[in-house]
Amino acid sequence: MGLAKELRNRRNLKVREIVVPEWGDDSGDFKMYCKPLTCYDLNIIQKKHPNFLVNTTIASMVDLIVMKAESVDGEKLFTGGEDKVDLMGEETNIISEIANQMFSEIQDPQEAEKN
Repeated sequence: MGLAKELRNRRNLKVREIVVPEWGDDSGDFKMYCKPLTCYDLNIIQKKHPNFLVNTTIASMVDLIVMKAESVDGEKLFTGGEDKVDLMGEETNIISEIANQMFSEIQDPQEAEKN
């Protein structure tokens, strides 16, 4: 087995909880989940939204949410199309906070170059 396959077999992507108080109800805050962003995910986003990490747009944040948001059981919460249109109708602060929680571990490109 090659090193890449061995690394893939060892990969343990921990699911992150994303809390969205604005979408909650009487039982509490709404919670969604996502796995960490991978190089593959960023490649997909950057093909659609060049300079995603430098110039993040609302549309790119919505695409990120559609791509990564899952239920507690690991089922995708959103699909493209109508779900994307509905998410684009949300307040910008809600969408940006969800996206920030989803990729909070990614450093600013200039910071990453320093390390």
